[in-house]
Amino acid sequence: MKYRNLLAFATASIIATAAPLASFAQDIVLGQSAALTGPAQELGKEMQLGAKVYFDAINAAGGIRGKKIVLKTLDDGYEPPRAEANTKQFVDDGEVLALFGYVGTPTSAASIPVATKAKVPFFGAFTGAELLRNPPNRYVFNVRASYFDETEAIVRQMTQGGITKIAVFYQNDSYGQAGLAGVERALTRRNLQVAAKATVERNSTDVAAALATMLAAKPEVVIMISAYSSCAEFIKQAKAKQLVAQFVNVSFVGTRALAKALGPAADGVMISQVMPPPTANKFPIIAEYQKAMKAAGAADMSYTSLEGYIAAKVLVEALRRGGDASREALVKALEGLRVDLGGFIAAFAADNHNASKFVEMTVLNKNGEVRY
Repeated sequence: MKYRNLLAFATASIIATAAPLASFAQDIVLGQSAALTGPAQELGKEMQLGAKVYFDAINAAGGIRGKKIVLKTLDDGYEPPRAEANTKQFVDDGEVLALFGYVGTPTSAASIPVATKAKVPFFGAFTGAELLRNPPNRYVFNVRASYFDETEAIVRQMTQGGITKIAVFYQNDSYGQAGLAGVERALTRRNLQVAAKATVERNSTDVAAALATMLAAKPEVVIMISAYSSCAEFIKQAKAKQLVAQFVNVSFVGTRALAKALGPAADGVMISQVMPPPTANKFPIIAEYQKAMKAAGAADMSYTSLEGYIAAKVLVEALRRGGDASREALVKALEGLRVDLGGFIAAFAADNHNASKFVEMTVLNKNGEVRY
Protein backbone atom coordinates (compact mmCIF):
# COMPACT_ATOMS: atom_id res chain seq x y z
CA MET A 1 0.00 0.00 0.00
CA LYS A 2 2.84 2.40 0.79
CA TYR A 3 4.29 1.67 -2.66
CA ARG A 4 0.98 2.60 -4.34
CA ASN A 5 0.62 5.70 -2.20
CA LEU A 6 4.13 6.85 -3.12
CA LEU A 7 3.42 6.44 -6.83
CA ALA A 8 0.05 8.17 -6.53
CA PHE A 9 1.61 11.06 -4.64
CA ALA A 10 4.44 11.41 -7.20
CA THR A 11 2.03 11.42 -10.13
CA ALA A 12 -0.45 13.78 -8.45
CA SER A 13 2.28 16.21 -7.48
CA ILE A 14 3.47 16.44 -11.08
CA ILE A 15 -0.03 17.08 -12.39
CA ALA A 16 -0.68 19.71 -9.74
CA THR A 17 2.62 21.54 -10.24
CA ALA A 18 2.38 24.78 -12.16
CA ALA A 19 4.98 26.88 -10.40
CA PRO A 20 6.67 29.73 -12.24
CA LEU A 21 10.32 29.60 -13.24
CA ALA A 22 11.42 31.78 -10.33
CA SER A 23 10.30 29.21 -7.77
CA PHE A 24 12.81 26.69 -9.15
CA ALA A 25 15.74 29.13 -9.27
CA GLN A 26 17.46 27.42 -6.34
CA ASP A 27 16.59 23.88 -7.43
CA ILE A 28 18.08 21.40 -9.88
CA VAL A 29 15.14 20.57 -12.10
CA LEU A 30 15.09 17.41 -14.23
CA GLY A 31 12.44 16.63 -16.83
CA GLN A 32 11.22 13.09 -17.46
CA SER A 33 8.71 11.83 -20.01
CA ALA A 34 7.53 8.26 -19.34
CA ALA A 35 4.48 6.04 -19.51
CA LEU A 36 2.45 6.51 -16.34
CA THR A 37 -0.69 5.18 -18.03
CA GLY A 38 -1.34 2.57 -20.73
CA PRO A 39 0.05 -0.93 -21.37
CA ALA A 40 3.66 0.07 -20.57
CA GLN A 41 2.89 2.05 -17.42
CA GLU A 42 4.69 -0.26 -15.00
CA LEU A 43 7.98 0.51 -16.72
CA GLY A 44 7.49 4.25 -16.45
CA LYS A 45 6.30 4.12 -12.86
CA GLU A 46 9.13 1.87 -11.72
CA MET A 47 11.80 3.95 -13.49
CA GLN A 48 10.35 7.09 -11.91
CA LEU A 49 10.11 5.45 -8.49
CA GLY A 50 13.71 4.23 -8.34
CA ALA A 51 15.04 7.64 -9.36
CA LYS A 52 12.76 9.51 -6.96
CA VAL A 53 13.80 7.32 -4.04
CA TYR A 54 17.45 8.22 -4.63
CA PHE A 55 16.85 11.92 -5.30
CA ASP A 56 14.67 12.20 -2.19
CA ALA A 57 17.45 10.65 -0.10
CA ILE A 58 19.95 13.17 -1.48
CA ASN A 59 17.54 16.03 -0.77
CA ALA A 60 17.00 14.80 2.78
CA ALA A 61 20.77 14.90 3.28
CA GLY A 62 21.01 18.52 2.12
CA GLY A 63 20.89 18.19 -1.64
CA ILE A 64 23.71 19.37 -3.91
CA ARG A 65 25.37 22.33 -2.21
CA GLY A 66 22.03 23.17 -0.69
CA LYS A 67 20.07 22.78 -3.93
CA LYS A 68 17.20 20.32 -4.04
CA ILE A 69 16.74 17.94 -6.97
CA VAL A 70 13.25 18.17 -8.47
CA LEU A 71 12.17 15.38 -10.83
CA LYS A 72 9.23 16.55 -12.94
CA THR A 73 7.57 13.63 -14.73
CA LEU A 74 5.01 13.97 -17.52
CA ASP A 75 2.98 11.05 -18.84
CA ASP A 76 3.45 10.08 -22.50
CA GLY A 77 1.60 6.75 -22.51
CA TYR A 78 4.57 5.31 -24.46
CA GLU A 79 3.50 7.34 -27.51
CA PRO A 80 6.12 9.38 -29.45
CA PRO A 81 3.98 12.48 -30.20
CA ARG A 82 3.16 12.91 -26.53
CA ALA A 83 6.82 12.45 -25.54
CA GLU A 84 7.87 15.06 -28.09
CA ALA A 85 5.24 17.49 -26.78
CA ASN A 86 6.41 16.88 -23.20
CA THR A 87 10.00 17.55 -24.22
CA LYS A 88 9.06 20.78 -25.96
CA GLN A 89 7.23 21.84 -22.81
CA PHE A 90 10.30 21.15 -20.67
CA VAL A 91 12.54 23.05 -23.10
CA ASP A 92 10.16 25.97 -23.52
CA ASP A 93 9.71 26.34 -19.76
CA GLY A 94 13.48 26.89 -19.58
CA GLU A 95 13.86 25.54 -16.05
CA VAL A 96 15.24 22.02 -16.62
CA LEU A 97 18.95 21.42 -16.27
CA ALA A 98 18.63 18.06 -18.04
CA LEU A 99 16.17 15.48 -19.33
CA PHE A 100 16.35 12.27 -17.33
CA GLY A 101 15.16 8.68 -17.48
CA TYR A 102 12.92 8.71 -20.55
CA VAL A 103 11.33 5.30 -21.11
CA GLY A 104 11.38 3.75 -24.56
CA THR A 105 13.04 3.90 -27.96
CA PRO A 106 10.25 5.52 -30.02
CA THR A 107 9.60 8.14 -27.35
CA SER A 108 13.32 8.91 -27.05
CA ALA A 109 13.68 9.07 -30.84
CA ALA A 110 10.96 11.72 -30.99
CA SER A 111 12.44 13.72 -28.11
CA ILE A 112 16.19 13.74 -28.74
CA PRO A 113 16.08 16.15 -31.73
CA VAL A 114 14.22 18.67 -29.54
CA ALA A 115 16.72 18.27 -26.70
CA THR A 116 19.73 18.43 -29.01
CA LYS A 117 18.55 21.61 -30.73
CA ALA A 118 18.11 23.24 -27.32
CA LYS A 119 21.45 21.80 -26.08
CA VAL A 120 19.78 20.10 -23.12
CA PRO A 121 21.52 16.93 -21.83
CA PHE A 122 19.44 13.77 -22.39
CA PHE A 123 20.56 11.34 -19.70
CA GLY A 124 19.91 7.74 -18.68
CA ALA A 125 17.05 6.75 -20.98
CA PHE A 126 15.52 3.30 -20.44
CA THR A 127 16.42 1.98 -23.89
CA GLY A 128 19.40 0.27 -25.49
CA ALA A 129 18.69 1.46 -29.04
CA GLU A 130 21.61 2.28 -31.28
CA LEU A 131 20.01 5.58 -32.32
CA LEU A 132 21.03 6.95 -28.91
CA ARG A 133 24.59 5.81 -29.49
CA ASN A 134 25.45 6.21 -33.17
CA PRO A 135 26.13 8.68 -34.51
CA PRO A 136 27.52 10.11 -31.25
CA ASN A 137 25.54 13.01 -29.82
CA ARG A 138 27.18 15.51 -27.46
CA TYR A 139 24.05 15.76 -25.36
CA VAL A 140 23.01 12.09 -25.08
CA PHE A 141 24.41 9.92 -22.27
CA ASN A 142 23.51 6.24 -21.77
CA VAL A 143 23.90 4.40 -18.46
CA ARG A 144 22.79 0.94 -19.65
CA ALA A 145 24.30 -1.47 -22.19
CA SER A 146 22.96 -1.40 -25.76
CA TYR A 147 20.53 -3.76 -27.48
CA PHE A 148 23.47 -4.80 -29.66
CA ASP A 149 25.24 -5.89 -26.45
CA GLU A 150 22.14 -7.75 -25.24
CA THR A 151 21.29 -9.50 -28.50
CA GLU A 152 24.92 -10.53 -28.98
CA ALA A 153 24.85 -12.14 -25.53
CA ILE A 154 21.56 -13.89 -26.29
CA VAL A 155 22.63 -15.23 -29.68
CA ARG A 156 25.99 -16.31 -28.31
CA GLN A 157 24.40 -18.35 -25.53
CA MET A 158 21.79 -19.91 -27.82
CA THR A 159 24.21 -20.90 -30.59
CA GLN A 160 26.82 -22.25 -28.19
CA GLY A 161 24.26 -24.95 -27.42
CA GLY A 162 23.98 -25.87 -31.09
CA ILE A 163 20.79 -23.93 -31.84
CA THR A 164 20.56 -22.41 -35.32
CA LYS A 165 16.84 -21.80 -35.95
CA ILE A 166 16.26 -18.45 -34.25
CA ALA A 167 13.19 -16.29 -34.90
CA VAL A 168 12.34 -12.72 -33.84
CA PHE A 169 9.03 -11.39 -32.51
CA TYR A 170 9.29 -7.61 -32.45
CA GLN A 171 7.35 -4.41 -31.92
CA ASN A 172 6.60 -2.62 -35.18
CA ASP A 173 8.51 0.60 -34.44
CA SER A 174 12.02 1.91 -33.83
CA TYR A 175 12.41 -0.20 -30.66
CA GLY A 176 11.56 -3.44 -32.43
CA GLN A 177 13.72 -2.53 -35.41
CA ALA A 178 16.66 -1.78 -33.10
CA GLY A 179 16.40 -5.20 -31.48
CA LEU A 180 15.91 -6.97 -34.79
CA ALA A 181 19.01 -5.26 -36.18
CA GLY A 182 20.99 -6.48 -33.18
CA VAL A 183 19.85 -10.08 -33.67
CA GLU A 184 20.61 -9.98 -37.39
CA ARG A 185 24.04 -8.53 -36.67
CA ALA A 186 24.84 -11.28 -34.13
CA LEU A 187 23.56 -14.04 -36.42
CA THR A 188 25.49 -12.72 -39.44
CA ARG A 189 28.69 -13.01 -37.42
CA ARG A 190 27.90 -16.72 -37.16
CA ASN A 191 26.86 -17.16 -40.80
CA LEU A 192 23.20 -17.55 -39.79
CA GLN A 193 19.96 -15.79 -40.72
CA VAL A 194 16.73 -15.06 -38.85
CA ALA A 195 14.48 -18.09 -39.31
CA ALA A 196 11.21 -16.13 -39.10
CA LYS A 197 10.03 -12.60 -38.29
CA ALA A 198 6.69 -11.47 -36.84
CA THR A 199 5.51 -8.12 -35.52
CA VAL A 200 3.05 -6.59 -33.07
CA GLU A 201 1.93 -2.97 -32.92
CA ARG A 202 3.04 -0.75 -30.04
CA ASN A 203 0.55 -0.69 -27.12
CA SER A 204 -1.28 -3.69 -28.59
CA THR A 205 -1.67 -7.32 -27.54
CA ASP A 206 -3.06 -8.54 -30.86
CA VAL A 207 -0.51 -11.29 -31.53
CA ALA A 208 -2.66 -13.66 -33.62
CA ALA A 209 -0.86 -13.05 -36.92
CA ALA A 210 2.57 -13.18 -35.30
CA LEU A 211 1.72 -16.45 -33.57
CA ALA A 212 0.51 -18.01 -36.83
CA THR A 213 3.85 -17.12 -38.44
CA MET A 214 5.81 -18.73 -35.63
CA LEU A 215 3.67 -21.86 -35.50
CA ALA A 216 4.35 -22.37 -39.19
CA ALA A 217 8.10 -21.73 -38.85
CA LYS A 218 8.62 -23.88 -35.72
CA PRO A 219 11.74 -22.05 -34.48
CA GLU A 220 13.92 -23.39 -31.69
CA VAL A 221 14.23 -19.93 -30.13
CA VAL A 222 12.04 -16.82 -30.30
CA ILE A 223 13.88 -13.62 -29.37
CA MET A 224 11.33 -11.03 -28.26
CA ILE A 225 11.73 -7.28 -28.72
CA SER A 226 8.51 -5.78 -27.39
CA ALA A 227 6.79 -4.51 -24.24
CA TYR A 228 5.75 -6.85 -21.43
CA SER A 229 2.03 -6.93 -22.27
CA SER A 230 2.47 -8.13 -25.86
CA CYS A 231 5.33 -10.48 -24.99
CA ALA A 232 3.30 -12.08 -22.21
CA GLU A 233 0.28 -12.53 -24.47
CA PHE A 234 2.42 -14.10 -27.20
CA ILE A 235 4.14 -16.50 -24.80
CA LYS A 236 0.90 -17.60 -23.15
CA GLN A 237 -0.81 -18.24 -26.49
CA ALA A 238 2.27 -19.95 -27.94
CA LYS A 239 2.54 -22.32 -24.98
CA ALA A 240 -1.19 -23.04 -25.14
CA LYS A 241 -0.76 -24.01 -28.79
CA GLN A 242 2.30 -26.11 -27.87
CA LEU A 243 4.94 -24.15 -29.73
CA VAL A 244 8.08 -25.80 -28.38
CA ALA A 245 10.63 -22.99 -28.32
CA GLN A 246 12.83 -21.07 -25.93
CA PHE A 247 11.41 -17.56 -25.39
CA VAL A 248 14.08 -14.92 -24.74
CA ASN A 249 13.42 -11.25 -23.97
CA VAL A 250 15.66 -8.19 -23.84
CA SER A 251 15.78 -6.13 -20.66
CA PHE A 252 13.32 -3.43 -21.75
CA VAL A 253 10.50 -5.93 -21.31
CA GLY A 254 10.58 -5.27 -17.56
CA THR A 255 11.23 -8.48 -15.64
CA ARG A 256 8.80 -7.89 -12.78
CA ALA A 257 6.01 -6.70 -15.08
CA LEU A 258 6.53 -9.61 -17.48
CA ALA A 259 6.53 -12.21 -14.71
CA LYS A 260 3.35 -10.74 -13.25
CA ALA A 261 1.62 -10.76 -16.65
CA LEU A 262 2.74 -14.34 -17.43
CA GLY A 263 1.70 -16.03 -14.21
CA PRO A 264 2.54 -19.78 -14.35
CA ALA A 265 3.52 -19.41 -18.02
CA ALA A 266 6.68 -17.62 -16.83
CA ASP A 267 8.44 -20.94 -16.28
CA GLY A 268 11.59 -21.16 -18.42
CA VAL A 269 11.28 -17.72 -20.02
CA MET A 270 14.66 -16.02 -20.35
CA ILE A 271 15.55 -12.32 -20.05
CA SER A 272 18.83 -10.54 -20.68
CA GLN A 273 19.63 -8.00 -17.96
CA VAL A 274 21.73 -4.83 -18.01
CA MET A 275 21.64 -4.28 -14.25
CA PRO A 276 22.81 -6.51 -11.38
CA PRO A 277 20.06 -8.57 -9.69
CA PRO A 278 17.92 -6.30 -7.47
CA THR A 279 17.06 -9.01 -4.95
CA ALA A 280 20.60 -10.32 -4.36
CA ASN A 281 22.71 -8.82 -1.60
CA LYS A 282 26.09 -9.74 -3.07
CA PHE A 283 26.78 -6.16 -4.25
CA PRO A 284 26.98 -3.02 -2.06
CA ILE A 285 24.86 -1.04 -4.53
CA ILE A 286 22.04 -3.58 -4.18
CA ALA A 287 22.10 -3.48 -0.38
CA GLU A 288 21.97 0.32 -0.57
CA TYR A 289 19.10 0.25 -3.08
CA GLN A 290 17.08 -2.23 -1.01
CA LYS A 291 17.54 -0.19 2.16
CA ALA A 292 16.48 3.02 0.41
CA MET A 293 13.45 1.39 -1.22
CA LYS A 294 12.25 -0.10 2.06
CA ALA A 295 12.74 3.23 3.83
CA ALA A 296 10.53 4.83 1.17
CA GLY A 297 7.85 2.19 1.69
CA ALA A 298 8.50 0.50 -1.67
CA ALA A 299 8.82 -3.17 -0.77
CA ASP A 300 8.84 -4.65 -4.29
CA MET A 301 12.30 -4.64 -5.85
CA SER A 302 12.69 -4.72 -9.63
CA TYR A 303 15.34 -4.38 -12.32
CA THR A 304 13.54 -1.29 -13.65
CA SER A 305 13.38 0.65 -10.39
CA LEU A 306 17.01 -0.36 -9.77
CA GLU A 307 17.93 1.13 -13.14
CA GLY A 308 16.17 4.36 -12.18
CA TYR A 309 18.03 4.36 -8.86
CA ILE A 310 21.43 3.73 -10.47
CA ALA A 311 20.87 6.30 -13.22
CA ALA A 312 19.97 8.86 -10.55
CA LYS A 313 23.07 7.99 -8.52
CA VAL A 314 25.37 8.36 -11.54
CA LEU A 315 23.84 11.74 -12.41
CA VAL A 316 24.24 12.96 -8.83
CA GLU A 317 27.94 12.10 -8.96
CA ALA A 318 28.27 14.43 -11.97
CA LEU A 319 26.23 17.15 -10.23
CA ARG A 320 28.52 16.93 -7.23
CA ARG A 321 31.52 17.50 -9.50
CA GLY A 322 30.19 20.84 -10.64
CA GLY A 323 27.57 19.62 -13.08
CA ASP A 324 24.87 21.67 -11.37
CA ALA A 325 26.29 24.98 -12.62
CA SER A 326 24.89 24.82 -16.16
CA ARG A 327 23.97 22.39 -18.92
CA GLU A 328 27.43 22.64 -20.45
CA ALA A 329 29.00 22.12 -17.05
CA LEU A 330 26.94 18.95 -16.65
CA VAL A 331 28.12 17.65 -20.03
CA LYS A 332 31.74 18.26 -19.08
CA ALA A 333 31.31 16.68 -15.64
CA LEU A 334 29.75 13.57 -17.18
CA GLU A 335 32.49 13.25 -19.81
CA GLY A 336 35.08 13.08 -17.03
CA LEU A 337 33.11 10.69 -14.83
CA ARG A 338 34.13 7.18 -13.83
CA VAL A 339 32.48 5.75 -10.73
CA ASP A 340 32.31 2.31 -9.11
CA LEU A 341 28.96 2.09 -7.36
CA GLY A 342 29.78 -1.23 -5.73
CA GLY A 343 28.69 -3.83 -8.25
CA PHE A 344 28.08 -1.51 -11.19
CA ILE A 345 30.75 0.60 -12.89
CA ALA A 346 29.77 3.65 -14.93
CA ALA A 347 32.44 5.31 -17.05
CA PHE A 348 32.02 8.07 -19.62
CA ALA A 349 34.53 9.94 -21.76
CA ALA A 350 34.46 12.78 -24.27
CA ASP A 351 34.41 10.23 -27.09
CA ASN A 352 32.23 7.65 -25.28
CA HIS A 353 28.85 8.53 -23.78
CA ASN A 354 27.97 4.90 -23.02
CA ALA A 355 28.67 4.07 -19.39
CA SER A 356 28.30 0.28 -19.34
CA LYS A 357 28.34 -2.93 -21.36
CA PHE A 358 27.14 -5.11 -18.48
CA VAL A 359 24.83 -7.94 -19.65
CA GLU A 360 23.85 -11.21 -17.97
CA MET A 361 21.19 -13.84 -18.69
CA THR A 362 18.40 -14.80 -16.28
CA VAL A 363 15.55 -17.35 -16.29
CA LEU A 364 12.10 -17.17 -14.67
CA ASN A 365 10.60 -20.11 -12.77
CA LYS A 366 6.89 -20.97 -12.59
CA ASN A 367 6.47 -18.58 -9.66
CA GLY A 368 7.92 -15.71 -11.67
CA GLU A 369 11.09 -15.69 -9.61
CA VAL A 370 14.41 -14.93 -11.29
CA ARG A 371 17.19 -17.52 -11.47
CA TYR A 372 20.61 -16.09 -12.26
